[in-house]
Amino acid sequence: MELLFLCHGNICRSPMAEFVMKELARQAGRTDLQIRSAALHTDELGSDIHPGTRDILRQNHIPFSPRRAWLLTPQEAQRYHLLLGMDRANRRDLQRLLPPSLHPRIHLLLDWSPRPRDIADPWYTGNFQQTYQDVLEGCQTLLKALPEESIPLR
Repeated sequence: MELLFLCHGNICRSPMAEFVMKELARQAGRTDLQIRSAALHTDELGSDIHPGTRDILRQNHIPFSPRRAWLLTPQEAQRYHLLLGMDRANRRDLQRLLPPSLHPRIHLLLDWSPRPRDIADPWYTGNFQQTYQDVLEGCQTLLKALPEESIPLR
């Protein structure tokens, strides 16, 4: 099963979710999951993870590696089972970018949480700790909700 986490620039929230989910999947033995993240806007294309994201991942012992922000295209979106935005603006961007046939794959990361909500962008809030807590909750609840075996894409 292929999961793609998305946010505005792909330097704060979505790479945080990518690496948190990779670590949770590793701990759970979920070798069937392929996990990446991407941008919905061009502002930060080619940029690595934001220093605040790197710091919070280190503080929480989440392994990560250097990467470059990249922009999702409709063609690339077809390969993912779930397209996971961080907030309602991300969901609107995805719905505008992608054909209606892919809309059932669009969700917010916290849709599986007991308290579905947006994940605030630490680029604006500066609160990487709160973003990490929300991302962790979203990844944990999503992981529990995923089927044990991948579902073929149609």
